[in-house]
Amino acid sequence: MHLNPYGEDVVNLAADLANRRPANAEELADRCRAAGLVVDLPATPQDLDRTQEALDAWEKAVDAEDEHERAELLNRMLAAAAAYPRLTDHAGDGWHLHYRDDRQPLGSLLFSLLSVGTALHLAGRGMHRLRRCAVTECTTIFADISRTGRQRYCSQRCANRDAVRRHRARTAP
Repeated sequence: MHLNPYGEDVVNLAADLANRRPANAEELADRCRAAGLVVDLPATPQDLDRTQEALDAWEKAVDAEDEHERAELLNRMLAAAAAYPRLTDHAGDGWHLHYRDDRQPLGSLLFSLLSVGTALHLAGRGMHRLRRCAVTECTTIFADISRTGRQRYCSQRCANRDAVRRHRARTAP
């Protein structure tokens, strides 16, 4: 038996969907499949609406002022997506835990996964490990999965841009 890596994989999917919102249900389903999610039912416009709702709630947790506010916002998401954990071998890849009901529509499935996955990620790695890029003009969300837990930038490109900016500020006459 193995446990799903709900934290890292799901938080990365959430960040990807939040940073570039899907335009339609088909794109949503394709991106979920590309991230390794098993999509049992056809995606519908209602799934896209429910996913947008989940992403709106999730982004509020990302932007929370402190750990307590972040926890409260995630607890609200968890309560709205409540399902008991269950053992499953739905994909034939071994027994693992799911924190959601079987055969849910994609939008409800994503609401459950985002809330549980984010809660597990933050509880396991630290409440600070979900944020927006430190570059002022970049609003990209990322999950800090670094060893040290000190990631400040969404990408090496933004880290380099900020380093150049700081260097120029120090050396300016």
